[in-house]
Amino acid sequence: MDGFLEKFFPEVYRNKNLALENNYCKYNNQKLAAFTSSLYLAGLVSLLVASPITRRFGRRGSIICGGISFMIGAALDASIVNLIMLILGRIMLGVGIGFGNQAVPLYLSEMAPTHLRGGLNMMFQLATTTGIFTANMINYGTEKLHPWGWRLSLGLAAVPAVLMTIGGILLSETPNSLTERGFQEKGRKVLEKIRGTRDVHAELEDIIDASELANSVEHPFRNILEKRNRPQLVMAIFMPTFQILTGINSILFYAPVLFQSIGFGGNASLYSSALTGAVLASSTFISIATVDKLGRRALLISGGIQMVVCQVIVAVILGLKFGSDKELSKSYSILVVAVICLFVVAFGWSWGPLGWTVPSEIFPLEIRSAGQSITVAVIYMACISFYVILLYGNIDTMIENSTK
Repeated sequence: MDGFLEKFFPEVYRNKNLALENNYCKYNNQKLAAFTSSLYLAGLVSLLVASPITRRFGRRGSIICGGISFMIGAALDASIVNLIMLILGRIMLGVGIGFGNQAVPLYLSEMAPTHLRGGLNMMFQLATTTGIFTANMINYGTEKLHPWGWRLSLGLAAVPAVLMTIGGILLSETPNSLTERGFQEKGRKVLEKIRGTRDVHAELEDIIDASELANSVEHPFRNILEKRNRPQLVMAIFMPTFQILTGINSILFYAPVLFQSIGFGGNASLYSSALTGAVLASSTFISIATVDKLGRRALLISGGIQMVVCQVIVAVILGLKFGSDKELSKSYSILVVAVICLFVVAFGWSWGPLGWTVPSEIFPLEIRSAGQSITVAVIYMACISFYVILLYGNIDTMIENSTK
C-alpha cells in the first residue's frame, strides 16, 4: 500500500511511482527484504524453544504460546511509529508462526483416525490457504481506506491469533502427549471420546508402547540421526526443501509486485493476488478428497509435472516479451496470470499440503517433536535463503549504481 511504503520504505515508494528504465529495480530494497525475511528468522529461532515445550507441556501449550505471540505482534504492527517497531512486531509474528507450525500438524496427525489421517491433515493447509486468501481480500479492501488502511490490515492479524489462543485453551490434549507425560488414564478418556467408542484398547496399547520408548529417549535430536531413523530424516529435510523450491513464495508474497511490474495497475495487482489466494485455497479441496484414495506419491508426481510445465511457459513468455525496458501486452499479461493460477492449483493439491502432511506422519513418537522442528526449520531456512538472494541482488545493484 502506498501509505505504508511512503511511511516506512520511502525509497520503494518513490521508485514505484517513477517511470524507471529498469522494471526489475522498482522494489529492489534491502530494508523491504529484511522486513519480509525477519518473520522467518524469528520462526527459525523460536523452533529451538517450541520443540521442548511441545514435548514437555503438550501440543496445546505450544498452540497457546503461538497465539499469544501472534497477538503481541499484531498489536505492535498496528500501533507502529517507526521501522524498528515494525520489524519487532514482525518478529513476534514469526515466533507465533514457529510455535503454531511446530504443534498444529502434530496435533492433527495424533488426533485423526488412521483411515482419515491424510484428509484431516490437509485441513492444516486448507486453513493456511484460506488465511492467505482472507488476508489478500483484507488488503484489497483496506487499501482504499487512506491513510490508515494499512494499520487496520496489520491489526486484523489479532483476530486469528485470538481464535488460536482460545482454541488452544478449549481443545483436548492429544492421547499421545498425555500418555507420554504420564497421564495414561486421561489419554484413554480422550481417545474414547474422539473415537466415539470404548473399544480403544489396541490403539491405546500402541500409544503406551510408543510413549515408553519416547520417555526412554533423553536426546531426541541425537536419536533422530541414528541409522534406523535416517529415511524419516531424509524426508523431513527434502520434502519441505522442494516445497519451497517450487517457487510458491515468489507468487504468494510478491504477487502484487509481480502483477504490477508486468503491467497491471495498483488495485488490479491486489485483485490478482487475491485471485491466486482463492485458487490456492480451493485447490486444497482436491487434495483432501483424493489423498487417501490415490496416495501421497501419485499427487506429488502429478502436481510436480504440472508445476514444471507452468513455470516453463511463464519463463518463455517473460523471457521473450518482457524486459527491463518493456512491459507485457494486455493479452500476454492475462495469459501469465492464467498460467500462474494453474501453477498455484498444482501446488495447492500436491506439494503444498503434502509437504506438511508426510513429515508429520512418518516419525515415531519418541522423535516426533524433534522431527517436526526439523521440517519447519528447513522450510524457514529455504525461505530465508530466498530472501538472502534478494538481498544479494540489492547489494549488487547498489555497487553497480555507485560505480556509475
